[in-house]
Amino acid sequence: MRRLLLSLSAFALLLAALFATAPADAASGKAATVIEGFTADPANQLTPGTEVVFVVEGTAKGKASVRINGVPRTINLSEVDSGTYEGTYTIRNSDKIAPNAAVRASLKARGRTAVATLYFRAAAAPAAAAPTPAPQQQPAAAPLRIERFTLAPVDKLEPGVDLRFTVVGTPGARATVGIQGVNRDVPMNEVKPGQYEAAYTVRRLDNFPPSGNIVARLEAGGQTARMRLNQSLLADAKPPVLKNLFPRDGETVPQGQISVSGSFDDSGGLGVEPKSVRILMDGRDVTANASVTPQFFTYRIAPPPGPHRVEVTAQDLAGNTMRQAWSFNVGTPVAAGVPLEITSHQNNAMIAAGATEIRGRTAPGATVDVKVTQTASVVGLFGVNQEVFNQQLRADGNGNFSFKFQPQFTVPGARYEVSMKVQSPQGASRDMQLVLFQQK
Repeated sequence: MRRLLLSLSAFALLLAALFATAPADAASGKAATVIEGFTADPANQLTPGTEVVFVVEGTAKGKASVRINGVPRTINLSEVDSGTYEGTYTIRNSDKIAPNAAVRASLKARGRTAVATLYFRAAAAPAAAAPTPAPQQQPAAAPLRIERFTLAPVDKLEPGVDLRFTVVGTPGARATVGIQGVNRDVPMNEVKPGQYEAAYTVRRLDNFPPSGNIVARLEAGGQTARMRLNQSLLADAKPPVLKNLFPRDGETVPQGQISVSGSFDDSGGLGVEPKSVRILMDGRDVTANASVTPQFFTYRIAPPPGPHRVEVTAQDLAGNTMRQAWSFNVGTPVAAGVPLEITSHQNNAMIAAGATEIRGRTAPGATVDVKVTQTASVVGLFGVNQEVFNQQLRADGNGNFSFKFQPQFTVPGARYEVSMKVQSPQGASRDMQLVLFQQK
């Protein structure tokens, strides 16, 4: 009985000690910063040129880093998924890494820092002994290798689509596919000796950034082989299209400074490579003096009176080529219908985040029907196509009008198509479209 009372007393003292030493975070209701997992792969190869992959799992929305004893630099990790941080380091000749060097991970979040430590596992050195004849020398294990890592491209990256991966390499290994920011470890099946396959179904919340890493890995006999996917996820067979031309084909514009411009539309594709764009103005290459982005081009010029011809060629990231030419005239335009001019923005201009004000001028008292549509066709997004403004305006006594629009979601690189239809009190009408792009 006395032994039982002593045990209960000790238990009570232990509980009191636990409550007395509870962290301030618990008392204040704040969650502590923790590291739940820390790995290095491979952890037993310390030779120069070896790429080591570090993974830290713990509190989300923090900053993680790794320090290796003998390496005079900090290795910063990126949060590839909620609470999962990854980074790599390639061992250099100048590094002084001991066989069992300590590796320290730090995770800073919520004003707190968590630390975890692991140690490299050095391969055991062969014991020095007098040579003895062996009945038969065992051949050294063949190095593990990946010969090929491919993906069957899909027409559109959207929820429910299956991504099918294939790896060809050393048979009899454990194979996985890591998708940065999506699923870090998709197991593969060996369908025949040396050929591994896996399928991953895209989920609604997945995000495939264009520069995201997709890596295949084989593991066997203490060895690891890795290969990065070096191809597009999308099957892009359609060339880009040039839209929203200014001046329009056959249009007559007044003399003075103008912006010859157009926007690239590669919907469902990989986007235009800016370095491939060539702009010819009346047969002269003016590309070097133009502003070119993956979304549009603009060339400022004050052309002389008369006809002019523009020719544009470009290539998307999948190698599909487009070419388009059109003509316009500089002179005194023939008055037709009601005037309509946008005074605040050039066509194909960039806009900042937040509300955008459009100002224009037309006939006094005219009505202006305005509709603004936001479209995002950026690889890695599942698409945004929504109407963000639809309203009828009336110009004042001087013909001035203005309106503001602001999208619900700001998507870098998104295109805004502003469609305007004006009708004067006398019944004359005119249509115009203005295209704007969200700054990145």
